[in-house]
Amino acid sequence: MPKPTRSQGLEVRAIKWGVRHPGMVAVPAGLATAVAKSAVEWGLPTTGGIVGGAVLGVAGWYRGHPASFDQVAGPWLRAFRRRWLTYVGRRWADILADCDLVTVNRRTDAMVVPRILRVRSASPSIDTIHVRLNRGQTPALFEERADALAHALLAQRVAVVKIKPQVIGLVIERENPFGADPIPAIDLPHDADEVDLGAIELGDTEYGTAWTQSFLGQHLFTAGATGSGKGSLLWSPLRGMAPLLRDRVVLPDVIDLKEGMETEIGAPLFHRRAIEWADAVSVVESFRDELKARQAVLREQGKRKFTPSVETPLRLLQIDELGMMTSYGPASEVRGVLKLLAEIMTQGRAAGFGVCGYVQEPTKDTVPIRELFTARVCLSVTSQSQVDMVLGDGMRLRGALADEIPLDPAHAGIGFVVEQGSRNPLRVRASFQTDQDIRDLVAFVTSGRPRLHAVA
Repeated sequence: MPKPTRSQGLEVRAIKWGVRHPGMVAVPAGLATAVAKSAVEWGLPTTGGIVGGAVLGVAGWYRGHPASFDQVAGPWLRAFRRRWLTYVGRRWADILADCDLVTVNRRTDAMVVPRILRVRSASPSIDTIHVRLNRGQTPALFEERADALAHALLAQRVAVVKIKPQVIGLVIERENPFGADPIPAIDLPHDADEVDLGAIELGDTEYGTAWTQSFLGQHLFTAGATGSGKGSLLWSPLRGMAPLLRDRVVLPDVIDLKEGMETEIGAPLFHRRAIEWADAVSVVESFRDELKARQAVLREQGKRKFTPSVETPLRLLQIDELGMMTSYGPASEVRGVLKLLAEIMTQGRAAGFGVCGYVQEPTKDTVPIRELFTARVCLSVTSQSQVDMVLGDGMRLRGALADEIPLDPAHAGIGFVVEQGSRNPLRVRASFQTDQDIRDLVAFVTSGRPRLHAVA
């Protein structure tokens, strides 16, 4: 068959476009029909008032409650704007052609461009595009061209994820919203009334708002490679709770099996502190025994949950390098420790006993009790699979590129959490605690009274 000398007619291409994008045809047509019908039935003034009221309502929502607008409407509006302005038609085709990611139809010599199926924009700085590959293309081809794509899209990096046969996801990180400077430690709260244990400030989100985390009925799991900034998430909660530490409404224990190097400077803050294996096991056992005693007291009082007070303080067990307790310790004793930790984490919620674990290797082999943690933070990790191990299946595809975070001081403390009330990953950065910040915290908590304990 001879190759055609004419391209398809404009009307045919318009019909094909409408079939591929029914929403872009049906929604405007439906709105226009509804407005026209209401104008006929109710008159132009009434219809104008309804439309104007709707516009003003959306504008009022945008201005009056940015948090809910950004969470509910923001992702949809960003995805719509970027789909039809950034990743649209000829521009998308030119980008892929420049990156050698198009094919040629052998019968017509026409350029065939991999088609966009869907655009998501869960955060201001990360987009996810579902792309249907042309026949003969593979995900590996796009992985090879990922750097070229990033530059062509004016993005920092592009990651490629296989969705299903012939469909891939391009996760496009457009910018680092935090800059190179660390986030300074928050001002020390001085009164217990300033502290909300349901919303302790840990740093900032990519939206520029405070990143908060509840420590009531929660177990916090933090994973990150060496140098990722895990230490910030050990000290930031304690700083946010400072008045309650001073008043003994919160009593933290810590296990630091790296010879105590991380926690030595803040040792007076802790109710118990262990830097040797035998002491660490003893701390876990004592923590479990206190849990059982608290449960007995609450049962006698007919209470189903605790209220933080001097009599029933919130108890936190912070374990720096959790893998030493759950995998790398003496095999004969690790099983017992795992059983104790599982008992604490399954029963501690109502009684006010929480565990914070910090680990480099988040696999099930290293942390068999990983699924018992209720809140999770993924800092910079060393492989793609670890992102979903920490945050849940599909989180990397949705934009949690934690394995792409550079391990340098400019990116320390940056990671991802799963946004509350949704399944979207939220990029966050923990505030950095200098040695002087920790000394100031110790002085504030311990000033005018003896130490909380004898340090192990």
